[in-house]
Amino acid sequence: MNLPKYTPLKAGIIGCGNISDRYFQAGARFHDFSVIACADLQESRAREKALQYPGVVGMPVSQLLDSKAIDLAINLTVPGVHAEVAAMALEAGKHVYGEKPLALRTSDGAALLALADKQGLRVGSAPDTFLGAGMQTARKLIDDGWIGRPVAATAFMQCHGHEHWHPDPEFYYLQGGGPLFDMGPYYLTALIHLLGPVKRVCGLTSQAFPERIITSEAKYGTVVHVEVPTHVAGTLEFVQGAIVTLVTSFDVWRHSMPHLEVHGTTGSLHLPDPNTFGGELLLSRAGGETWEHLPHSHGYPTEARGIGVADMAAAIQRKEPHRASGALAYHVLEIMEALHTSADQGQHISIRSCPPRPDALDMDLRDGCVRT
Repeated sequence: MNLPKYTPLKAGIIGCGNISDRYFQAGARFHDFSVIACADLQESRAREKALQYPGVVGMPVSQLLDSKAIDLAINLTVPGVHAEVAAMALEAGKHVYGEKPLALRTSDGAALLALADKQGLRVGSAPDTFLGAGMQTARKLIDDGWIGRPVAATAFMQCHGHEHWHPDPEFYYLQGGGPLFDMGPYYLTALIHLLGPVKRVCGLTSQAFPERIITSEAKYGTVVHVEVPTHVAGTLEFVQGAIVTLVTSFDVWRHSMPHLEVHGTTGSLHLPDPNTFGGELLLSRAGGETWEHLPHSHGYPTEARGIGVADMAAAIQRKEPHRASGALAYHVLEIMEALHTSADQGQHISIRSCPPRPDALDMDLRDGCVRT
């Protein structure tokens, strides 16, 4: 079969912080986009990154947005300005793919998607780890009926925060941070990919420490005043009927709970960390007494951050839906906001958005490709 040839989209990165290297590297790895520019409010950061990556030009944010050569803005700014920067990119006529969360509030997320629709542009959002070998294999197992009808799942993300290793950890404890808004998108996106959309939620929250002390080298000793809940526990009812328990915490020193498990009428799946692309999958069928180790059915078993950008770029060229979509990210945002609202109000909160499950990837993709 002779497939049509497409010209890779030209991308510019806004925000040259800790995660940006993964996206610069992805632009060289994947066939459907390339990174040609970068910008940061600290212009020295952008210049330094440009020197590290051949073919990339560092420039002010305004120049990047004004550039006619750039089709797609990759928004890697801090969560508090995700929606603002994304809106600027859309107003400038560029598709935009951003780090999670989509926005801090559903009102801002909805306005962003409405603006994209008005402009005839695409919005995409991390996480894209669900496109890796681990979750794609899990999707195939569930879709092929290996555990029957999914009826329950558990998801645990528990640690003691990021101030001991991250060079700039303050934003994890400000509005838009916390364990749910920071790490919850990995778990929720994986679950929606596997089980479909969420119908309603209930939640409880707490905050163990009003202040955090940074012990990473660059800002050692700096005191951070915590603005958000740092332990969030919730129950989610999915449209297809499964009941899921979710716990995210920055207040736990050590735990032994699984990252993800999905339980069906004829078996159970033990899944890898959804913040990774590969990882080990275990299956136990009805009547079995042990876990069976399963091989990956799909590609991208190791670090492949940026695959969501590549898939969106390919989908734009082919006029097809993209997988790490704005609608999916909005659904995740609505769920997270609803868990906090439920904790505040002491009641179930219904989820209004209902996006379709993203399509599974093909099994026989070559590295650097996202579509056949």
